[in-house]
Amino acid sequence: QVQLVESGGGLVQAGDSLRLSCEASGRTRSSYAMGWFRQAPGKERDFVAAITWNGGSTYYAGSVKGRFTISGDNAKNTVSLQMNSLKAEDTAVYYCAARIAAGSLRSRNGYDYWGPGTQVTVSS
Repeated sequence: QVQLVESGGGLVQAGDSLRLSCEASGRTRSSYAMGWFRQAPGKERDFVAAITWNGGSTYYAGSVKGRFTISGDNAKNTVSLQMNSLKAEDTAVYYCAARIAAGSLRSRNGYDYWGPGTQVTVSS
């Protein structure tokens, strides 16, 4: 089992920056990759970014590429999401997720563990 807890959400203005963190505990060595997803009211949970523990390859959704940066600290079992130039459309609950097996990191269906989420609200 892997437990995930997100932190760092809040209310900011458009153009501001915010840094989300995800702390993993439990059998973290068994995970292949970590991802961030977000879900706005009335919408599906969408892929934001992902990182593999082996090699540190990163992947981004087109809507955040160039503005968001995902990073991981294997020793501390943490994954962060630095969000710059925030827009009102970035408003959502952000979830951290871990997947055990290799595969498409952009699909939420392949992730095995999820955090409870943290709210990010960007006012325009």
